[in-house]
Amino acid sequence: MKQRLRNSGIAENAFKVSLVVAASAFTSFFAVTLVPLLIDKPDVVAAFAAGFVNPYASGYSTDVIISWAILVAWVAFEAKAYDVKHGWICVLLGVVPGVAVGFAVYLLLRHRQVTTRHRRNGRLRKI
Repeated sequence: MKQRLRNSGIAENAFKVSLVVAASAFTSFFAVTLVPLLIDKPDVVAAFAAGFVNPYASGYSTDVIISWAILVAWVAFEAKAYDVKHGWICVLLGVVPGVAVGFAVYLLLRHRQVTTRHRRNGRLRKI
């Protein structure tokens, strides 16, 4: 039985555009807000520690660190299980500029590889 995947052009384009916009927005924020501070004071340890200055910041920072760990586990799993290539780049992007960028790029990279395989195998049809 052939697997059916929904491939609505509008939904697919909206998905891709939303990922590119989100990754670009965070990269822009990172470049404008954090890069000048790191150039002025290149103390990466202090920059990391600043994410834990109060309980609220600690909560957000811990969420980001755990999200990055989940991204690493997902990338490693899919590299072996589904032969998704180049995920390690997304893991690095998850460190700098951040998980939002690494995750968005991974979804784009994964989507391209999975849909290419399905099209090649004749398992992707518009419905």
